[in-house]
Order: sequence, then C-alpha cells, then structure tokens
Amino acid sequence: MRAIVCVMLIVGAALPATLSAQTPIIDYHQHLFSPDAGALVTGDSSSPGIGAREVIALLDAAGIRRALVLSVAYTWGKVSRTPVEHEYERVKAENDWTAAQVAQYPERLHAFCSFNPLKPYALEELARCSRDPILRRGLKLHFGNSDVDLDNAENVARVRTVFAAANDYQMAIAVHMRTSIDNRRGYGADEARVFLNELLPAAPDVPIQIAHLAGAGGYEADVDSALGVLVDAIRNQDRRVKNVWFDVTAVVGSGLLPAQLQQIAARIRQIGVSRVLYGSDAAASPVTYPKAGWAGLRRLPLTEAEFGTIAGNITPYMTD
Repeated sequence: MRAIVCVMLIVGAALPATLSAQTPIIDYHQHLFSPDAGALVTGDSSSPGIGAREVIALLDAAGIRRALVLSVAYTWGKVSRTPVEHEYERVKAENDWTAAQVAQYPERLHAFCSFNPLKPYALEELARCSRDPILRRGLKLHFGNSDVDLDNAENVARVRTVFAAANDYQMAIAVHMRTSIDNRRGYGADEARVFLNELLPAAPDVPIQIAHLAGAGGYEADVDSALGVLVDAIRNQDRRVKNVWFDVTAVVGSGLLPAQLQQIAARIRQIGVSRVLYGSDAAASPVTYPKAGWAGLRRLPLTEAEFGTIAGNITPYMTD
C-alpha cells in the first residue's frame, strides 16, 4: 500500500449535477488504514495510511456519493504474522480510529467494525462495537486473513457463535468468504456448503454481504465452484440466502479472458443483478481507485440496464 499523493478534486466539493446514470451510488467495499496499520501491512514505518479525506476525494473523482468502510482491525490478528504486543488493544484502536475518520463525513461514509473471529476477544469486541453509534451498523469478517478453515469444525463453531451474536445485535455482516490462500486452506463447493449449512442459519435476520463474488479478487475455478453452491440455493429459493448480497469488488482484472468475462456475467445473472453491489477495495493503487474499479467492471458483457441496476442497488444497512 502506498499513500495517495495526488487528487485532482477539492475534498468535499459538490458533485457534478449531471452524473452518468450508470455511476454507482455507493461503493460497498472501501478500507481505511491508520498509520499504524499501514506500517504493519507494508512494513514501512513511515506509512501515512489511508484516511477518509483521501477516499472522499477519490469518490468525488468517480462521481460516487457514498461508501461503506470496512475496518481492517482484523489484520492485527492475522495468524500468519508474528504476533503483535497488546493485540486486542490494537484491534480496538483501529476500529475506533476508523469510526473517528468516518464520523468526519456522516452523510458520505458508513463503517463496519472488524476483528479475527477466532480470537478470544472476538465476542467482547463485537459487543463493544454494537454499542458504538458509528460501528454498530455491521461487522466485517475476513476468513482469509484470519485463517478461518471451513473444514475445521472448531473454527466453524466459533465463527457461528460470532454470526449468531451479530444477528442478536442486528448488525449486518460483510464476509470475505475465501479461505487462506497463503495457508492452502481448502476452498470450493464443499466449503461453500459449510458456509450455507452452518453459518448462514446462525444469522437469519440480518443482511450478509459476500465480498469479491465469493473469491478474493479475480475469478478462479475454485471460486466459481463455491459460488455455484450459493447460486443453486438462490435458484431453489432457499431461505438461508434470502438476505444475501454479493459485492463484485476486484473481480474483473485486466488479465481475464473473454470466456471468463462471459462466465462472470452469467453468474451475476444467475444471482440476480438486484443482489449485486459495486465495490472498489482499498485505494492503495490507481488500479483499485473507485473510478478505475467501475471502469473495469464495465468490461463485463452485461446490458446497460443491468449495469444501471447494480449501480443503483441500496442495501438496508446503507439506507440512511
């Protein structure tokens, strides 16, 4: 991640009066990084992180009015990283810093808190977030970063407890469902069935946003296999997926072949465009800036009407 060093618009300036009808209303997958988190992730102690001011300017450049900010506090509990001292204090500090940044732009930004759901402090932090007026809107879980193994019954049981508690607090859940690539965790149809059978039933009353179209960015065969399980559930009108949405953040990379673009478009139609959300991811590179992300998504062979529906979708947790 590197700092955003040049933004062409004045932060907070009024948006153009004549935005394209195809411009997304909301970017559903944004991240902010405190300087400490930026240093942790990059290894550069001088990292300035990414703040709300920079993201607002990039949203303005794209003509996007609002964004959902998913806290990266979970990264302090990344299992494959050397443990940090006072880990839970770091997690709380990152969530609180994110809330303070978002509070500067209450009409533009909303926030979800986050943490590693396998950690002993998980339920304590969820309870704390549920009492925060900024963070109580929802929870971000990152199975890959947190090394949630969907083939491990103990892991699944602990995550199920977090899902159930979030449901009790009426907090929406955004989940990076793809398991750890670094640790070679299993991922595909079998793991998606665990998610469908064990986790979704624990949170039946709140919206669930599945990130990256059930992947981690890009679109591989294992991701399509996992997504197929959820598509079948939607096709069969399975009530376990009645509140499920899918963001398409970083799915359409520059190297995808025409056949892959067709495959992604077909899956989006099977899901139903009314469930599909635009997202751009952390603004660590021009490739993931909101404007570039939307331009990339437009490479899919979808109709203008379908793009218009995706651009205009508003979830219950972003209605105010």
